[in-house]
Amino acid sequence: MTLNCLGSIRSNYAKFSEKEKKIADYILEKPETIIHRTINEVADDLNIADATVFRFSKRIGFKGFQAMKIALASEIMTPIRTIHEEVSFKDNEKTLTEKIFKSNIRTLQNTLQIVDHNKIKMAIDFILHAKRVEVFGTNGSAIIAMDAFSKLGRAGIRASSYMETHYQLMSASHLTEEDTAIIISHSGSNKETMNILKIIHETGAKTIGITGFPKSPISLNVDVALYTNTEEIEYLSVGFESQIAQISMIDALCLNIANLNKINQETK
Repeated sequence: MTLNCLGSIRSNYAKFSEKEKKIADYILEKPETIIHRTINEVADDLNIADATVFRFSKRIGFKGFQAMKIALASEIMTPIRTIHEEVSFKDNEKTLTEKIFKSNIRTLQNTLQIVDHNKIKMAIDFILHAKRVEVFGTNGSAIIAMDAFSKLGRAGIRASSYMETHYQLMSASHLTEEDTAIIISHSGSNKETMNILKIIHETGAKTIGITGFPKSPISLNVDVALYTNTEEIEYLSVGFESQIAQISMIDALCLNIANLNKINQETK
């Protein structure tokens, strides 16, 4: 599987130094420009050393600057968005079905590339050692939160979730330092969800975020941030792909937890 340059940058953004964030912002804002520039030109534009740009390339998984440029060029010049752009009311059921499946597969592949397994382990540890786990999400994410609550329960975790924002706010206020909250928000900047997170912080509970944007307020204000990497189908504009990725992330957490619980039971 080819390494996704933009996805890797978004996934690792919170861990970058200030200079690395300058490079990351430069690439994310001008991906078409950077593929035509040399490492010296990029360094001059940002007023940093060539070596810093080279080390950044290696930091996100490439052998060097040139390898990163090749991957980036492939991402933005290959018709990655063909599925999205070609979706049309004129498509028949076979064509639309194929486009949806291919698009969802790509979303899962892109998300898998940016999974930080150390953060996955941290999230699992938070959940396993929590007195109780509360899952939060508003609007479309509320459905995903309820799905997570159900799966966590089947994995042996004492969990709960509420659809209504009012009940979520009330539940958040009753968390303690012994609890863990999972916050689901594709944008990572939903105002209602941010209000919930603010209340959770006041309780001292541990926080896990599942979002699609590393620079979002929620991503930057949780203890563990897990990211999805999606290319939404604008024609439908209902967040299908982000939900597929979120559900898969939750499934991975729950399966790991269920497996660890089974191992612990067998060793007693």
